[in-house]
Amino acid sequence: MTRRHVAKRGIDLASFTFIPEPTKAPLQRVGLDPVPRLAEIRDSGPLHRLDLPFDFTAYLVSGHEQAREVLTARDVYSTDIRHLFSGDGPATSDDIGGLGFTDPPVHTRLRKIITPEFTMRRLARLEPLIEQFVDRALDDLEAAGPGADLAKVLAFPIPFNTICALLGLDYEDRQAFSELGSARFDATNGGAAAFGAVSAQREFLFDAVARQRKDPGPGLIGQIIREEGDTISDHDLAGLADGVFTGGYETTAGMIALSTIMLTRDPAYAELVRSGDRKTLDRVIEELLRYFSVVQVAFPRFAKQDMELFGESIKAGDVLLVSLSGANRDPANAGAEPDTFDPTRVPASGHLAFGHGIHRCIGAELARMELRIALPKLLRRFPDLALAVPESELDFRQLSFVFGIETLPVRF
Repeated sequence: MTRRHVAKRGIDLASFTFIPEPTKAPLQRVGLDPVPRLAEIRDSGPLHRLDLPFDFTAYLVSGHEQAREVLTARDVYSTDIRHLFSGDGPATSDDIGGLGFTDPPVHTRLRKIITPEFTMRRLARLEPLIEQFVDRALDDLEAAGPGADLAKVLAFPIPFNTICALLGLDYEDRQAFSELGSARFDATNGGAAAFGAVSAQREFLFDAVARQRKDPGPGLIGQIIREEGDTISDHDLAGLADGVFTGGYETTAGMIALSTIMLTRDPAYAELVRSGDRKTLDRVIEELLRYFSVVQVAFPRFAKQDMELFGESIKAGDVLLVSLSGANRDPANAGAEPDTFDPTRVPASGHLAFGHGIHRCIGAELARMELRIALPKLLRRFPDLALAVPESELDFRQLSFVFGIETLPVRF
């Protein structure tokens, strides 16, 4: 599809069957690492203009300081992408919502509804349940024997079951939803497949919300219905549930699997997690989060007005794409050898693995809790845990907004 063709007919992200070449670098990896091109872009200047076949201009931001500035500036950017959908096809503007693609004041109102559920105090009640999910997954891994797929048997079910329990989805819901998988984050075939998956998931959650309107369940969906009643629409509630669900299991599943690869590279890494105190464990987890940056690109920011930014003239409607993986590998913040996993590292101002500003991942503390429980239990249960195949043979996701791995065969 040519630039002229797009400009003539307008932009509909859901109809694209390709991803433009200039946008691939922030999504590509060489094994576990971002491609060298991303560092070259970061070193070339604070803004990198992308040559896209659209009738708007896009810039890539990959420096840590610049990323924080853009992500913090709530009043000059919008994350609402509904204007990029034509209204038909695999997804429409009605399918796009939730916190990530919503601006204040609607964003402020919706986030306020669910923020209390994700405080450390409220999350603490989930800890015994997560312990059960981890123990069950470990039993299943042992039963599967050497060569078992850790990604499928352990890394996926722990966050999946946790989020289902948090939302109050029944067993039938869980079985159906698990089949929708990670397609919504895969940009390999452009927007068509990804947004088709978005539409399917949203439709599923609409049905779940509609059922709970009549009989509110014990989880977050039922709780919001009891507390908010008709003041929150099914559309907004399904959007909130969708954001919690998709942001809370796919990312953590990726982190558990990828962390296993890193921690089995060196017995000293595994020992820090297996036997270290809480402070040591937390430091290792933060470095794992920085190093992997599984959410590779933040929600796009559309300029609301003409402005000067880092020496460039930005026009209203221009889009800024913030590379979180690039920003987290910026030596200006991460320090020496940012492409090296260093469990003693303390970045100058923290990492951006969960984003920053008003759209920072609301489930950050839940993800940390799951990693804090799962990783030590895994390495204590299987002290000889190792990959069953060479790392070079592993099937890492390519061109996915959420980096991860499809299968992870292990021996123990």
